[in-house]
Amino acid sequence: MFLLLMQFLILHIDKLIGKDIPLAIIFELIITNLAYMVVLAAPMAVLVATLMAFGKFSELQELTAIRASGVHPMKVILPVLISSILLCLGLAWFSNDLLPEANHKSRSLFIDIRLKKPGFDLKPNEFYDGIDGYIFLVEEIDSDTDSLYNITLFQDPTRNTDRAFIKAEKGYLFSENSEMLSLYLFNGNMQKFPPTTNRYKTTVELSKFSEHRITFDLADLAFEKSDPNRRNKSDRTMNIQSMLVIVDSLSGEISKQFDNVMSLTNTLPDVNRGNEGRINRFQDTFDTEKDTTLLTGSIVVNSQSKLKDQKKLFQRSISNLNNYKASLQNVQANINFRTKSVNRYLVEIHKKFSIPFACIVFIILGAPIGIMTKRGNFGVAALISTVILTFYWISLIQGEKLADRLFVSPFIGMWSFNIVFSIIGIILLIRLTTEFRFVNLFSKDDQ
Repeated sequence: MFLLLMQFLILHIDKLIGKDIPLAIIFELIITNLAYMVVLAAPMAVLVATLMAFGKFSELQELTAIRASGVHPMKVILPVLISSILLCLGLAWFSNDLLPEANHKSRSLFIDIRLKKPGFDLKPNEFYDGIDGYIFLVEEIDSDTDSLYNITLFQDPTRNTDRAFIKAEKGYLFSENSEMLSLYLFNGNMQKFPPTTNRYKTTVELSKFSEHRITFDLADLAFEKSDPNRRNKSDRTMNIQSMLVIVDSLSGEISKQFDNVMSLTNTLPDVNRGNEGRINRFQDTFDTEKDTTLLTGSIVVNSQSKLKDQKKLFQRSISNLNNYKASLQNVQANINFRTKSVNRYLVEIHKKFSIPFACIVFIILGAPIGIMTKRGNFGVAALISTVILTFYWISLIQGEKLADRLFVSPFIGMWSFNIVFSIIGIILLIRLTTEFRFVNLFSKDDQ
């Protein structure tokens, strides 16, 4: 917990200092973020403790003693395994009932803090979008004078302003009063894109300025603790029941999209299959200007008495096919978007169980490894656990990304390494607690 807390403070300390944020708000932010640290720290602590306990158990020859006494080693591991199951159930409840609300409050506080005095959030050579409707890019910042150099500003269109691209050599932020903040720009140019009635044409207005001023409303930028319930929730701020409702709704929308595809097929012309050659010859005949009729594989085309009418109908069919293709592409895009959303929620649901289940996995894997190392000191346990946890967290993160991008299912993305580590642990337990060896299976087959 201490290591995770220090990592959190190192990552976010620059967002908290220099903003006149009340100390109580900072403590609340830290406390709400402790929730996710508990979920991550518990499996890690279980692995380290298991390696130390069973490493010392083996180091002091206690395993040899209980075997000599006729006690099966699994009787020593079983109470620890039962404790890990109870811890897994407690963490699963915590992840579903308490963690989402803590994440939601933490996210809301982060947004409130980020909107406090945006000038201090500007960083050299980094895009900043903390102010609605604007994106900043500043090459150099003088922290002593709050002067900005080589400024690039992207302005989104609103009711009062047009879309614009602004560049300036120098600028600075100045608070006019408690409610207004002004950005002064010097020696620059501006490209405006005013709206036009013709959507196929773009109007650009170019202008230069020696001084330009943009005013922001400080009432929206100053720190003010908002009500978290007024903010939309994401997958990480929702419990399983809420996410299942959304998944069910999205699945219903996907089914409707498939129904739309089936209804679109009714607009296709009635053309017999296997007539590609006839259609090609029919298209070649269009190049001639003779007013004759053709016999084709289409009943509707044959009903026309003139070649011109057949040609119009043929071209209309091609147009309908192109429209149908565009409709299919649109439906496919909608289905892919909703499928990715479903996977994202399912990944979060599986994660609420797979991470707590790691407590059980690390007992099954850590106990035999600790016995085999015969070292119960913290250094050896920390080294081994670092290697195992590195592989575990990398696999968990990559599995989440692959599942979000539809490369693997959410179950495989979240549970694959739990299953792999469990199998490895079970094999090691069988090797340590019984006389059975898997190698003997192959040797008997050979005989």
